[in-house]
Amino acid sequence: MKKELLPVAIIGGGPVGLAAAAQLSLKRRPFILFEAGTALGTNFLDYEHVRLFSTWRYNMDSAAKKLLEMHGKKLPDEELLPLAAEIVADYLKPLGELPEIAPYVHLNSKVIHISRSGLDKMKDYNRENKPFLLIVENEGLYKEYEAGAVIDATGTWQNPNPLVSGGMQQKEYTFHSRLPDILNKDRATFSGKNIAVAGSGHSAFNTILDLLELQKSSPETEITWLVRGKVQQSLFGGGHTDQLAARGELGNRMKESVDAGMLRVEEECFIRQIERDENNRMLLTTSQKDKSKTLGPYDEVIANTGSRPDFSFLREIRYQSDPSLESVPALAPLIDPNVHSCGTVRPHGEEELRQPEKDFYIVGAKSYGRAPTFLLATGYEQIRSVVAYLTGDLEASKKVELSLPETGVCSSRPIKLQQLAANSGKACC
Repeated sequence: MKKELLPVAIIGGGPVGLAAAAQLSLKRRPFILFEAGTALGTNFLDYEHVRLFSTWRYNMDSAAKKLLEMHGKKLPDEELLPLAAEIVADYLKPLGELPEIAPYVHLNSKVIHISRSGLDKMKDYNRENKPFLLIVENEGLYKEYEAGAVIDATGTWQNPNPLVSGGMQQKEYTFHSRLPDILNKDRATFSGKNIAVAGSGHSAFNTILDLLELQKSSPETEITWLVRGKVQQSLFGGGHTDQLAARGELGNRMKESVDAGMLRVEEECFIRQIERDENNRMLLTTSQKDKSKTLGPYDEVIANTGSRPDFSFLREIRYQSDPSLESVPALAPLIDPNVHSCGTVRPHGEEELRQPEKDFYIVGAKSYGRAPTFLLATGYEQIRSVVAYLTGDLEASKKVELSLPETGVCSSRPIKLQQLAANSGKACC
Protein backbone atom coordinates (compact mmCIF):
# COMPACT_ATOMS: atom_id res chain seq x y z
CA MET A 1 0.00 0.00 0.00
CA LYS A 2 1.17 3.52 -0.76
CA LYS A 3 2.57 5.36 2.22
CA GLU A 4 0.07 8.23 1.81
CA LEU A 5 -2.92 5.86 2.15
CA LEU A 6 -1.69 4.24 5.34
CA PRO A 7 -2.95 5.40 8.74
CA VAL A 8 -1.05 7.70 11.07
CA ALA A 9 0.15 5.66 14.05
CA ILE A 10 -0.36 7.39 17.40
CA ILE A 11 1.58 5.98 20.32
CA GLY A 12 0.05 6.86 23.67
CA GLY A 13 -3.57 7.12 24.77
CA GLY A 14 -3.33 10.13 27.05
CA PRO A 15 -4.76 13.61 26.41
CA VAL A 16 -2.23 14.50 23.70
CA GLY A 17 -2.51 11.16 21.90
CA LEU A 18 -6.30 11.41 21.89
CA ALA A 19 -6.07 15.00 20.69
CA ALA A 20 -4.13 13.67 17.70
CA ALA A 21 -6.89 11.12 17.08
CA ALA A 22 -9.56 13.84 17.26
CA GLN A 23 -7.66 16.20 14.97
CA LEU A 24 -7.01 13.45 12.41
CA SER A 25 -10.65 12.33 12.58
CA LEU A 26 -11.92 15.80 11.73
CA LYS A 27 -9.40 15.95 8.87
CA ARG A 28 -10.62 12.53 7.69
CA ARG A 29 -7.12 11.07 7.80
CA PRO A 30 -7.01 7.41 8.91
CA PHE A 31 -5.22 6.70 12.19
CA ILE A 32 -4.51 3.91 14.64
CA LEU A 33 -3.77 4.48 18.31
CA PHE A 34 -1.74 2.19 20.59
CA GLU A 35 -2.00 2.47 24.38
CA ALA A 36 0.21 0.23 26.50
CA GLY A 37 -2.12 0.44 29.50
CA THR A 38 -5.44 -1.22 30.16
CA ALA A 39 -7.38 2.02 29.67
CA LEU A 40 -7.02 5.40 28.06
CA GLY A 41 -5.31 7.85 30.38
CA THR A 42 -3.48 5.15 32.34
CA ASN A 43 -0.82 7.58 33.52
CA PHE A 44 -3.44 9.93 34.96
CA LEU A 45 -4.96 7.03 36.88
CA ASP A 46 -1.58 6.54 38.57
CA TYR A 47 -2.16 9.81 40.42
CA GLU A 48 -5.93 10.02 40.24
CA HIS A 49 -6.17 11.83 43.61
CA VAL A 50 -4.08 14.78 42.39
CA ARG A 51 -5.86 18.02 41.47
CA LEU A 52 -4.34 19.98 38.58
CA PHE A 53 -3.44 23.65 38.83
CA SER A 54 -5.12 24.59 35.57
CA THR A 55 -8.81 24.67 34.80
CA TRP A 56 -10.63 22.50 32.31
CA ARG A 57 -10.25 25.35 29.83
CA TYR A 58 -6.60 24.44 29.37
CA ASN A 59 -7.05 20.68 29.60
CA MET A 60 -9.35 20.00 26.63
CA ASP A 61 -8.33 19.97 22.97
CA SER A 62 -10.48 22.00 20.55
CA ALA A 63 -11.03 19.13 18.10
CA ALA A 64 -11.86 16.76 20.94
CA LYS A 65 -14.41 19.23 22.31
CA LYS A 66 -15.96 19.56 18.86
CA LEU A 67 -16.37 15.79 18.50
CA LEU A 68 -17.88 15.47 21.97
CA GLU A 69 -20.33 18.30 21.29
CA MET A 70 -21.29 16.73 17.95
CA HIS A 71 -22.47 13.70 19.91
CA GLY A 72 -24.30 15.73 22.54
CA LYS A 73 -21.80 15.03 25.30
CA LYS A 74 -21.75 17.49 28.18
CA LEU A 75 -18.39 19.14 28.65
CA PRO A 76 -16.95 19.93 32.11
CA ASP A 77 -17.17 23.45 33.50
CA GLU A 78 -14.16 25.22 32.02
CA GLU A 79 -13.53 27.26 35.17
CA LEU A 80 -13.11 24.32 37.56
CA LEU A 81 -9.90 22.55 38.55
CA PRO A 82 -10.11 18.82 37.69
CA LEU A 83 -8.70 15.88 39.55
CA ALA A 84 -6.53 13.60 37.45
CA ALA A 85 -9.24 10.94 37.80
CA GLU A 86 -11.78 13.38 36.35
CA ILE A 87 -9.56 14.00 33.32
CA VAL A 88 -10.03 10.31 32.55
CA ALA A 89 -13.67 9.83 33.59
CA ASP A 90 -15.14 13.07 32.26
CA TYR A 91 -13.00 13.63 29.18
CA LEU A 92 -10.72 10.85 27.91
CA LYS A 93 -13.14 7.96 28.41
CA PRO A 94 -16.13 9.63 26.67
CA LEU A 95 -13.84 10.79 23.88
CA GLY A 96 -12.37 7.33 23.37
CA GLU A 97 -15.86 5.81 23.15
CA LEU A 98 -16.95 7.97 20.20
CA PRO A 99 -17.51 6.06 16.93
CA GLU A 100 -14.92 8.22 15.17
CA ILE A 101 -12.22 7.02 17.58
CA ALA A 102 -13.14 3.78 19.39
CA PRO A 103 -12.63 1.36 16.45
CA TYR A 104 -9.06 2.52 16.00
CA VAL A 105 -7.87 2.32 19.62
CA HIS A 106 -5.79 -0.68 20.72
CA LEU A 107 -5.37 -1.08 24.49
CA ASN A 108 -2.78 -3.34 26.17
CA SER A 109 -0.70 -2.65 23.07
CA LYS A 110 2.89 -1.63 23.66
CA VAL A 111 4.96 -0.45 20.70
CA ILE A 112 8.35 -2.08 21.15
CA HIS A 113 10.00 -1.29 17.81
CA ILE A 114 9.69 1.19 14.92
CA SER A 115 11.57 1.10 11.64
CA ARG A 116 11.17 1.91 7.97
CA SER A 117 9.71 -1.12 6.22
CA GLY A 118 12.51 -3.10 4.58
CA LEU A 119 15.25 -0.69 5.66
CA ASP A 120 17.62 -0.45 8.57
CA LYS A 121 18.61 2.85 10.14
CA MET A 122 21.63 3.38 7.89
CA LYS A 123 19.90 3.01 4.52
CA ASP A 124 19.07 6.21 2.63
CA TYR A 125 17.70 5.05 -0.72
CA ASN A 126 14.00 5.90 -1.15
CA ARG A 127 13.71 6.12 2.63
CA GLU A 128 11.08 8.87 2.81
CA ASN A 129 8.74 6.88 0.58
CA LYS A 130 8.87 3.74 2.68
CA PRO A 131 6.11 3.17 5.25
CA PHE A 132 6.89 2.86 8.92
CA LEU A 133 6.77 -0.61 10.43
CA LEU A 134 5.65 -0.91 14.05
CA ILE A 135 5.97 -4.06 16.14
CA VAL A 136 3.34 -4.11 18.89
CA GLU A 137 3.16 -6.47 21.86
CA ASN A 138 -0.25 -7.43 23.24
CA GLU A 139 -0.38 -9.99 26.06
CA GLY A 140 2.74 -11.78 24.84
CA LEU A 141 1.73 -11.77 21.18
CA TYR A 142 3.50 -9.65 18.57
CA LYS A 143 1.90 -8.03 15.56
CA GLU A 144 3.23 -5.79 12.80
CA TYR A 145 1.50 -2.64 11.56
CA GLU A 146 2.41 -0.30 8.71
CA ALA A 147 1.87 3.45 9.02
CA GLY A 148 2.34 6.51 6.82
CA ALA A 149 3.44 8.67 9.75
CA VAL A 150 4.11 8.21 13.46
CA ILE A 151 3.26 10.50 16.39
CA ASP A 152 5.00 9.53 19.63
CA ALA A 153 2.90 10.87 22.52
CA THR A 154 4.08 8.37 25.15
CA GLY A 155 5.03 11.02 27.71
CA THR A 156 7.59 10.45 30.46
CA TRP A 157 5.55 9.38 33.48
CA GLN A 158 6.47 5.70 33.30
CA ASN A 159 10.20 6.50 33.51
CA PRO A 160 10.96 8.20 36.84
CA ASN A 161 14.36 9.74 37.40
CA PRO A 162 16.72 7.78 39.66
CA LEU A 163 16.79 8.48 43.37
CA VAL A 164 20.56 8.08 43.45
CA SER A 165 22.39 11.21 42.26
CA GLY A 166 24.30 10.90 39.01
CA GLY A 167 21.73 8.74 37.24
CA MET A 168 22.39 5.31 38.74
CA GLN A 169 19.20 3.40 39.53
CA GLN A 170 19.24 0.79 42.30
CA LYS A 171 16.18 -1.25 41.43
CA GLU A 172 16.81 -3.86 44.08
CA TYR A 173 15.62 -1.43 46.75
CA THR A 174 11.94 -0.62 46.90
CA PHE A 175 10.97 3.03 47.19
CA HIS A 176 7.99 5.02 46.00
CA SER A 177 8.51 6.77 42.66
CA ARG A 178 4.92 7.90 42.15
CA LEU A 179 2.54 10.19 44.07
CA PRO A 180 1.11 7.99 46.83
CA ASP A 181 -2.38 8.66 48.12
CA ILE A 182 -1.11 9.23 51.66
CA LEU A 183 -4.35 10.40 53.25
CA ASN A 184 -6.55 7.66 51.84
CA LYS A 185 -5.71 4.29 50.29
CA ASP A 186 -1.98 4.41 51.15
CA ARG A 187 -2.48 5.75 54.67
CA ALA A 188 -1.48 2.55 56.46
CA THR A 189 1.79 2.38 54.53
CA PHE A 190 3.01 5.70 55.94
CA SER A 191 1.21 6.14 59.26
CA GLY A 192 3.64 6.13 62.17
CA LYS A 193 6.67 5.53 59.95
CA ASN A 194 10.00 7.30 59.49
CA ILE A 195 9.81 8.67 55.95
CA ALA A 196 12.22 10.47 53.61
CA VAL A 197 10.95 12.53 50.68
CA ALA A 198 13.42 13.42 47.90
CA GLY A 199 12.67 16.23 45.44
CA SER A 200 12.14 19.98 45.40
CA GLY A 201 9.14 20.45 43.13
CA HIS A 202 5.44 20.73 43.77
CA SER A 203 5.01 16.96 43.85
CA ALA A 204 7.37 16.82 46.80
CA PHE A 205 5.54 19.74 48.45
CA ASN A 206 2.22 17.92 48.17
CA THR A 207 3.69 14.71 49.49
CA ILE A 208 5.21 16.45 52.51
CA LEU A 209 2.08 18.45 53.29
CA ASP A 210 0.03 15.26 53.12
CA LEU A 211 2.48 13.60 55.51
CA LEU A 212 2.19 16.56 57.88
CA GLU A 213 -1.58 16.20 57.77
CA LEU A 214 -1.20 12.48 58.50
CA GLN A 215 1.10 13.35 61.39
CA LYS A 216 -1.79 15.11 63.16
CA SER A 217 -3.50 11.76 63.73
CA SER A 218 -0.28 9.74 63.86
CA PRO A 219 2.18 11.97 65.76
CA GLU A 220 4.90 9.31 65.68
CA THR A 221 5.23 9.83 61.91
CA GLU A 222 8.64 11.36 61.15
CA ILE A 223 9.42 13.32 57.98
CA THR A 224 12.76 14.20 56.38
CA TRP A 225 13.01 16.33 53.24
CA LEU A 226 16.04 15.63 51.02
CA VAL A 227 16.90 18.52 48.68
CA ARG A 228 19.81 18.61 46.25
CA GLY A 229 19.95 22.40 46.23
CA LYS A 230 19.67 25.03 48.90
CA VAL A 231 16.37 25.70 50.63
CA GLN A 232 15.77 29.37 49.87
CA GLN A 233 12.84 31.66 49.10
CA SER A 234 12.87 31.07 45.32
CA LEU A 235 12.30 27.36 45.90
CA PHE A 236 8.80 28.04 47.27
CA GLY A 237 7.59 30.11 44.33
CA GLY A 238 5.87 33.47 44.14
CA GLY A 239 3.48 33.06 47.06
CA HIS A 240 0.75 35.71 47.06
CA THR A 241 2.09 37.21 43.82
CA ASP A 242 1.58 33.94 41.94
CA GLN A 243 -1.09 34.17 39.24
CA LEU A 244 -2.28 30.72 40.33
CA ALA A 245 -3.63 31.11 43.85
CA ALA A 246 -3.55 27.37 44.59
CA ARG A 247 0.10 27.06 43.64
CA GLY A 248 1.08 30.17 45.55
CA GLU A 249 -0.70 28.89 48.63
CA LEU A 250 1.03 25.53 48.28
CA GLY A 251 4.45 27.18 48.30
CA ASN A 252 3.47 29.37 51.25
CA ARG A 253 2.30 26.41 53.31
CA MET A 254 5.45 24.48 52.54
CA LYS A 255 7.65 27.41 53.56
CA GLU A 256 5.69 27.92 56.76
CA SER A 257 6.09 24.25 57.62
CA VAL A 258 9.84 24.41 57.09
CA ASP A 259 10.20 27.66 59.03
CA ALA A 260 8.22 26.18 61.92
CA GLY A 261 10.55 23.18 62.09
CA MET A 262 7.75 20.71 61.43
CA LEU A 263 10.07 18.43 59.45
CA ARG A 264 13.76 17.70 59.19
CA VAL A 265 15.48 19.26 56.17
CA GLU A 266 18.67 17.96 54.56
CA GLU A 267 19.77 20.44 51.90
CA GLU A 268 22.59 20.15 49.34
CA CYS A 269 22.00 16.43 49.79
CA PHE A 270 23.12 13.99 47.09
CA ILE A 271 22.22 10.34 47.59
CA ARG A 272 25.12 8.07 46.66
CA GLN A 273 24.02 4.65 47.86
CA ILE A 274 21.03 2.80 49.31
CA GLU A 275 21.45 -0.07 51.75
CA ARG A 276 19.33 -2.06 54.19
CA ASP A 277 20.00 -2.47 57.88
CA GLU A 278 19.39 -5.63 59.94
CA ASN A 279 15.71 -4.66 60.27
CA ASN A 280 15.32 -4.19 56.51
CA ARG A 281 15.02 -0.41 56.82
CA MET A 282 16.73 1.84 54.30
CA LEU A 283 19.99 3.65 54.97
CA LEU A 284 20.99 6.43 52.58
CA THR A 285 24.64 7.27 52.11
CA THR A 286 24.76 10.92 51.06
CA SER A 287 27.24 13.58 50.13
CA GLN A 288 26.53 16.94 51.75
CA LYS A 289 28.93 19.83 51.25
CA ASP A 290 31.67 17.36 50.25
CA LYS A 291 31.18 15.31 53.40
CA SER A 292 29.80 11.78 53.55
CA LYS A 293 26.81 11.24 55.79
CA THR A 294 24.47 8.32 56.49
CA LEU A 295 20.78 9.15 56.88
CA GLY A 296 18.08 6.91 58.26
CA PRO A 297 17.10 4.27 58.81
CA TYR A 298 13.84 4.98 56.97
CA ASP A 299 10.78 2.77 56.72
CA GLU A 300 9.70 4.40 53.46
CA VAL A 301 11.42 6.61 50.88
CA ILE A 302 9.42 8.65 48.37
CA ALA A 303 11.26 9.86 45.26
CA ASN A 304 9.47 12.87 43.74
CA THR A 305 12.41 13.54 41.44
CA GLY A 306 10.73 13.93 38.06
CA SER A 307 10.83 11.67 35.00
CA ARG A 308 12.54 11.23 31.64
CA PRO A 309 11.67 10.00 28.12
CA ASP A 310 12.11 6.43 26.87
CA PHE A 311 13.81 6.18 23.48
CA SER A 312 14.45 2.42 23.54
CA PHE A 313 11.88 1.55 20.87
CA LEU A 314 13.16 4.26 18.50
CA ARG A 315 16.62 2.77 17.95
CA GLU A 316 16.00 1.91 14.29
CA ILE A 317 14.64 5.26 13.16
CA ARG A 318 16.43 8.56 12.91
CA TYR A 319 15.56 10.81 15.82
CA GLN A 320 17.39 13.47 17.78
CA SER A 321 17.20 14.70 21.36
CA ASP A 322 18.95 17.50 23.18
CA PRO A 323 22.02 16.08 25.00
CA SER A 324 21.12 17.86 28.22
CA LEU A 325 17.32 17.98 28.49
CA GLU A 326 16.58 14.98 26.22
CA SER A 327 13.93 17.17 24.61
CA VAL A 328 13.26 17.73 20.93
CA PRO A 329 16.42 19.70 20.01
CA ALA A 330 14.69 22.84 18.72
CA LEU A 331 12.71 23.16 21.95
CA ALA A 332 15.69 23.04 24.30
CA PRO A 333 16.50 26.78 24.15
CA LEU A 334 12.84 27.53 24.89
CA ILE A 335 12.33 25.30 27.92
CA ASP A 336 15.66 24.99 29.71
CA PRO A 337 14.64 25.15 33.40
CA ASN A 338 17.94 26.84 34.21
CA VAL A 339 16.64 29.83 32.26
CA HIS A 340 12.90 29.64 31.73
CA SER A 341 9.64 29.24 33.62
CA CYS A 342 6.50 27.71 32.10
CA GLY A 343 5.13 30.95 30.75
CA THR A 344 8.26 31.93 28.86
CA VAL A 345 7.87 29.08 26.36
CA ARG A 346 6.84 30.66 23.10
CA PRO A 347 4.38 28.95 20.74
CA HIS A 348 5.90 26.25 18.56
CA GLY A 349 4.62 23.64 16.17
CA GLU A 350 5.43 21.20 13.40
CA GLU A 351 8.54 22.98 12.19
CA GLU A 352 10.23 22.91 15.60
CA LEU A 353 9.12 19.31 16.20
CA ARG A 354 10.53 17.88 12.97
CA GLN A 355 12.87 14.94 13.30
CA PRO A 356 15.49 13.68 10.82
CA GLU A 357 13.04 10.87 10.05
CA LYS A 358 10.39 12.48 7.87
CA ASP A 359 6.83 12.23 9.19
CA PHE A 360 7.94 11.08 12.64
CA TYR A 361 7.18 13.41 15.56
CA ILE A 362 7.74 13.38 19.30
CA VAL A 363 5.05 15.50 20.95
CA GLY A 364 3.56 16.29 24.33
CA ALA A 365 5.49 15.84 27.57
CA LYS A 366 8.06 13.64 25.82
CA SER A 367 8.97 16.52 23.51
CA TYR A 368 10.08 18.41 26.63
CA GLY A 369 12.35 15.58 27.78
CA ARG A 370 13.37 16.10 31.40
CA ALA A 371 12.15 19.70 31.56
CA PRO A 372 9.36 19.95 34.17
CA THR A 373 7.33 22.68 32.48
CA PHE A 374 5.01 20.92 30.01
CA LEU A 375 1.40 22.10 29.69
CA LEU A 376 -1.42 20.13 28.05
CA ALA A 377 -2.47 23.25 26.16
CA THR A 378 1.00 23.33 24.62
CA GLY A 379 0.68 19.71 23.54
CA TYR A 380 -2.67 20.37 21.92
CA GLU A 381 -1.25 23.19 19.82
CA GLN A 382 1.70 20.98 18.86
CA ILE A 383 -0.74 18.35 17.63
CA ARG A 384 -2.92 20.82 15.73
CA SER A 385 0.12 22.05 13.82
CA VAL A 386 1.53 18.57 13.13
CA VAL A 387 -1.80 17.21 11.91
CA ALA A 388 -2.30 20.24 9.68
CA TYR A 389 1.08 19.53 8.09
CA LEU A 390 0.43 15.80 7.68
CA THR A 391 -2.91 16.50 5.98
CA GLY A 392 -1.44 19.01 3.55
CA ASP A 393 -2.56 22.27 5.17
CA LEU A 394 0.88 23.84 5.27
CA GLU A 395 -0.42 27.35 5.92
CA ALA A 396 -2.32 26.26 9.02
CA SER A 397 0.67 24.29 10.28
CA LYS A 398 2.78 27.47 10.28
CA LYS A 399 0.20 29.63 12.08
CA VAL A 400 1.01 28.59 15.63
CA GLU A 401 -0.84 30.52 18.31
CA LEU A 402 -1.02 29.76 22.00
CA SER A 403 -2.14 31.79 25.00
CA LEU A 404 -0.71 30.59 28.32
CA PRO A 405 -0.43 32.01 31.82
CA GLU A 406 2.81 33.80 32.54
CA THR A 407 3.95 31.20 35.09
CA GLY A 408 3.18 27.54 35.60
CA VAL A 409 3.92 24.05 36.85
CA CYS A 410 2.47 20.73 35.79
CA SER A 411 0.19 19.44 38.52
CA SER A 412 -0.50 19.50 42.17
CA ARG A 413 -3.11 18.84 44.82
CA PRO A 414 -3.37 21.64 47.36
CA ILE A 415 -4.80 19.94 50.43
CA LYS A 416 -7.15 22.73 51.53
CA LEU A 417 -7.90 24.15 48.10
CA GLN A 418 -9.37 21.19 46.28
CA GLN A 419 -12.62 22.97 45.45
CA LEU A 420 -10.93 26.19 44.41
CA ALA A 421 -11.85 27.63 41.04
CA ALA A 422 -9.07 29.28 39.10
CA ASN A 423 -8.76 33.06 39.08
CA SER A 424 -10.21 34.34 35.82
CA GLY A 425 -9.44 30.98 34.19
CA LYS A 426 -5.70 31.60 34.46
CA ALA A 427 -3.94 28.36 35.26
CA CYS A 428 -0.96 26.42 34.19
CA CYS A 429 -1.54 22.78 33.61
